[in-house]
Amino acid sequence: MPQTPQRPTLRDDAKLLTRLRDWRSGFGSTAHTDTLDDDIVEMPDPRAIDLVLRVGELLLASGEGTEAVSEAMLSLSVAFELPRAEVSVTFTAITLSTHPGGDHPPITGERVVRRRTLDYFRVTELHALVQDAALGLIELEGAINRLRTIKRAHPPYPNWTLVTGFGLIASSASLMVGGQFIIAAMAFIATVLGDRVSAWLAKRGVAEFYQMSAAAATASVIGVGLLWTSNQMDLGLHAGAIITGNIMALLPGRALVASLQDGISGSYVSSSARLLEVFFTLGAIMSGVGAVAYTAVQLGVNMDLDSLPTAGTTIDAAVLIGAAGIAMTFAVSLAVPPRILPMIGGMGVFIWLIYAGTRQAFEVPTAVGSVAGAVVIGMAGHWLSRRTQRPVLPFVIPAIAPLLPGSILYRGLLEVTLGDVVTGLLSLAEAVVVGLALGAGVNLGGELVRAFQRGGLAGAGRRHRPAARRTRGGY
Repeated sequence: MPQTPQRPTLRDDAKLLTRLRDWRSGFGSTAHTDTLDDDIVEMPDPRAIDLVLRVGELLLASGEGTEAVSEAMLSLSVAFELPRAEVSVTFTAITLSTHPGGDHPPITGERVVRRRTLDYFRVTELHALVQDAALGLIELEGAINRLRTIKRAHPPYPNWTLVTGFGLIASSASLMVGGQFIIAAMAFIATVLGDRVSAWLAKRGVAEFYQMSAAAATASVIGVGLLWTSNQMDLGLHAGAIITGNIMALLPGRALVASLQDGISGSYVSSSARLLEVFFTLGAIMSGVGAVAYTAVQLGVNMDLDSLPTAGTTIDAAVLIGAAGIAMTFAVSLAVPPRILPMIGGMGVFIWLIYAGTRQAFEVPTAVGSVAGAVVIGMAGHWLSRRTQRPVLPFVIPAIAPLLPGSILYRGLLEVTLGDVVTGLLSLAEAVVVGLALGAGVNLGGELVRAFQRGGLAGAGRRHRPAARRTRGGY
């Protein structure tokens, strides 16, 4: 009876992947000269071309970065012997070209991503598929069947859990910035209602910009209503934490990190598109919150800037619980596999301790503390990715959520609304800088790991990044 082949150990994986990258390095360096040799004719399997395109499409649609998609597609091209394969990945389109040689023309295929659904469960499964194919553990037919299974698989959480997780992001954030438990409960309700309004608009074909604006406005109306009630009855509730929590739930942390990652790796078109997506999302949030805040001020609601909710640099138990809660619930909303949720919760606490400790010890600005925390999380996330043989984004994206500038953005909007335009614009600019600092810090941590790592995931490696080649000076 034949024995089932065992999966190689991590050390064996590293050795095999190093050989794979060396093979691909030589393979790629002769790609253009080999096309002139009429004696070499390697007709590619059309099923392999379709597989590579569909894997790349599903990775990009599920939230993976452009560079990782390119590396995965190239690894599959080598694994299934597509001759002289070239891959081009942009924000919305994927192209694969392979040239058989001789008098045969190149064969080119393209897939367009029209709809994106953040699903790190599928990203994880697809990376495992690429890994097994690169190591020769799965044949073409098996890879095709496995891709079908991944596409049809249900996410690890039911739909109601994803909606609940989205509301719990706001609850954890409001608790973290000083809101009481009643405020956390109201933040949950407000955010879930805003999400349902957004879903209702989506079903009717309304553009995503207005969906985000409506979600932010719905939660802000509930927050302002509770603030007015608290002022009238002298309840002393920090109702502004509801709006802050909702902003934290809506902020595009994933798109921000991916945009900087694409720019650093040399994919400038995709980087610009993703960064534009970030600013459109910020514009939608600011439109919804700003419109409600302006209306509330005109109606006489007392929105005092001195009592705005903020976590500052405290490390109280409530703040740490909130940081862990934000990271874990953010992970649930991204369909991160359940088994790594405890690690993500610990990373959420860790990034806050680094941030608060740096600011207290050196009295540095918010952006500098954010960079310090993000760099450490970037390094830890890439190390965990390598140790667990999983993609890195499911680790680092939820972990930076506690430092997203929700309270700064809310303060800036209120300052503009109350007539202090210059100070408000400075606060909004600070929020943007903090967001960019988080993205840059995470990517810097990854670059430090990349510079000194040996082996890694299939398709990874410092020698195969086009943007890393010297463009001036000595070689």
